[in-house]
Amino acid sequence: QVQLVESGGGLVQPGGSLRLSCVASGTIFSINVMGWYRQAPGKERELVADITRGGSTNYADSVKGRFTISRDNAKNTVYLQMNSLEPEDTAVYYCNAKRILARTGTYPEVWGQGTLVTVSS
Repeated sequence: QVQLVESGGGLVQPGGSLRLSCVASGTIFSINVMGWYRQAPGKERELVADITRGGSTNYADSVKGRFTISRDNAKNTVYLQMNSLEPEDTAVYYCNAKRILARTGTYPEVWGQGTLVTVSS
């Protein structure tokens, strides 16, 4: 079974930085797309950024120029470097992986449990 485990959330002041990490556990042969979504209180979950196995990236307009997504295919890990954080970035951030090929089977989509990011002074 494949699981995604996030780390790196916490409390940060406006203008500060955080780096989120997400590792996929299990015997994994490939993951097509890895990404980060977020859900703020009272709002729907939205895409923050994603990255293909080949390195193509996609960002929400609200984070362009501030956030950077990257991945290490050998470690089945995706990162989100968040700079110039704003109170509006406060949310639970979820790791997502699409089209996973693993020893235990194929998985169309897997979600992490979420990590809270709070931007406040």
